[in-house]
Amino acid sequence: MKSSSGSLARGLSLFAFPALLSLGAWLPGCSATIDEGTPTATDEDDLTSLTARSRELRFEGLVYVEVGASDATILKAARAQSQSAFGALLALEISVESRELKDISPTTFKKREVTVFDTNNPGDRGKAQLEVKYQYRDNAVVPTALSRRTSLPLAVLGGAFDTEANRATIVAACTKNDKEARDDAASGLLWYDFNPSKASCKAAITDEQEKVDADRAKLADARTQVPRSQLDRLYVPATMSLGAAKTTRGSTYPEYDKLFSQGVTPGKLTIGALTGRLAHDHVEATKDDGYYEWMDMLGVVFEAHPGFTLTKIDPPEDITTVTVGSKRLEGLKFADVIQWTVYDIGYPSGLTAAEKTELRVKMAQKLDNHWLTFEMPTKVSINGGAAKEFGIVLNTSFGAEEGATPYKRAIKTSDVFVFNGHSYIGRGPLDPANFRASDFPSTYQLLFIDSCVSYNYYNEGYFLVKPGGTKVLDTITNGIEAPEYQSGMAEGQLIAKLIDGSMPSYQTLLREAKATDPMRVVDGEVDNTYSPTRTPIKLVRP
Repeated sequence: MKSSSGSLARGLSLFAFPALLSLGAWLPGCSATIDEGTPTATDEDDLTSLTARSRELRFEGLVYVEVGASDATILKAARAQSQSAFGALLALEISVESRELKDISPTTFKKREVTVFDTNNPGDRGKAQLEVKYQYRDNAVVPTALSRRTSLPLAVLGGAFDTEANRATIVAACTKNDKEARDDAASGLLWYDFNPSKASCKAAITDEQEKVDADRAKLADARTQVPRSQLDRLYVPATMSLGAAKTTRGSTYPEYDKLFSQGVTPGKLTIGALTGRLAHDHVEATKDDGYYEWMDMLGVVFEAHPGFTLTKIDPPEDITTVTVGSKRLEGLKFADVIQWTVYDIGYPSGLTAAEKTELRVKMAQKLDNHWLTFEMPTKVSINGGAAKEFGIVLNTSFGAEEGATPYKRAIKTSDVFVFNGHSYIGRGPLDPANFRASDFPSTYQLLFIDSCVSYNYYNEGYFLVKPGGTKVLDTITNGIEAPEYQSGMAEGQLIAKLIDGSMPSYQTLLREAKATDPMRVVDGEVDNTYSPTRTPIKLVRP
């Protein structure tokens, strides 16, 4: 959703279509060897990610409320503060599981009544306030560069931050101070951009702390009294502690035995690949980077698995015939569309440059917001049993925006769901709050949500909504902002590897998509039971 300096983040429309983008070379065969996985050589054999490590994150926050305030009032103030740790951590490429760091337990509250004095006003008689310390605890993923750190000195926003003047001060010192940051602050999203690691922000925090310390020194009894500047501060220093977290050692796998025998449709493995629009404003498909990435993804899959054939378009559409200028072009195939879009080659002979553009536009109009179904017949043998007829289905669509319908359709009808598009800061159509148990099939699923910071926005929520939780659900999500460029290629390579018959480990799947790895992590896999040696699966392709 958001952009980051020096990168092309999902949702940032700076991508220029290249004339040529190489596909991974892969020669199809009738069967493949089992992949046992190749863990990376590090001090930890950490399954969750190639580029991140699991940690337990803790910090202590501090808020002030009226004496007698309810726990609900305290919780509201604490959540407003803890939310700002989102940006502080994201700036260091750290992501936590709790949505916008909202999971604070009132059982951690430590309360004491204090008297607040304006130490610069000799006549101030003081005001009673309730000081509340709270503990925040969460699962986090940190970049490997920080894997040996046990603590990080950061800060969260103080209770006085939310005025127009104070927001402007914070934006200037503690964000990129660009139009996006200023617009975010005006929209109540300052927490997303807040970066206390920035040099100018560190200086502002130090200056403010010195003022608070000087005022505290003027108090008659620092044990029961608090300076007014403590309540008026914009920044509250917070030390983020990083502890060991439970993780799985060695290679683990999707539940392939379930994918190849217990899918949403008997006798088939169904993959739902949904690509959303990436341009901030609605434009026709050929001008949207998402359309290119969608085509590139499909091109990679079909290069590796030429046995796929187009069996259905919903709503119905004829893509075999297009009129360009005065020319009626017939016998067109979907493979042609990929060649035109990704490589700018393979056009019918005799077309001018203008007619080629018209052809691409008209074909995109036929495909925009349509569901395409591709099927590949195979045979599968599980645990030495007789090979049975089995189909691999790829349902795919481009053009999804903020309406929930295509997202719910894909998740309800897929064994493997792959999404490429906007996160809408977690408040869009994929927000777990929009889903009910009935929106999921009862069968095992793998969800790959390739959007910005999807680990924080979606990961925890889906395990709570889908009945059975981690027993029937694995997720692949991104810890930080995700790039647009090559996202289709990376997703295509992961899909192609998933169905190549080698039953690849999660580490291998992540390596296939490594070109766009934004601290990508797997979750839900700790209780998986599939083993390629214990339950061999043989997939025979055409």
